[in-house]
Amino acid sequence: MADILVWIDADACPVREETYKVALRHKVPVKVVSNSFLRVPDHPSIERVMVSDGFDAADDYIAENCGPGSVVITADILLADRILKAGAAGLSPKGDAWTDDNIGTAIATRAIMADLRAGALGENIGGPKPFTHADRSKYLQSLHNLIERLKRG
Repeated sequence: MADILVWIDADACPVREETYKVALRHKVPVKVVSNSFLRVPDHPSIERVMVSDGFDAADDYIAENCGPGSVVITADILLADRILKAGAAGLSPKGDAWTDDNIGTAIATRAIMADLRAGALGENIGGPKPFTHADRSKYLQSLHNLIERLKRG
């Protein structure tokens, strides 16, 4: 079994506490990567990694350091694409797995939405759905299942 390591793309992550809970239960270390100071639990298995405030600095750090055995928690579709190419597993904060089968569609949808927003001329065309209790529950179960699958090899 490869060592498992959970990475959190943390600056806008709504499930940090849930991630710590699941990872600690499985005795899996966590790296919390951000470009601003974030409180993290004082625990030897949880490491805060502060990167520069440069554009995509946290994404670059995660993509360059993750690999097989890594689980990356991110809502960033372009980072998800990069970590999959590095051999890592990815999970969105809503509990959806990033996979080779769905990343292309997610990137295309992201591009279409960016074009729509650019052409909206100040109109509000909406954004992502609000984060719900059901999303949180799904995330907890998805992270648990993913770590279990990685433990089994």
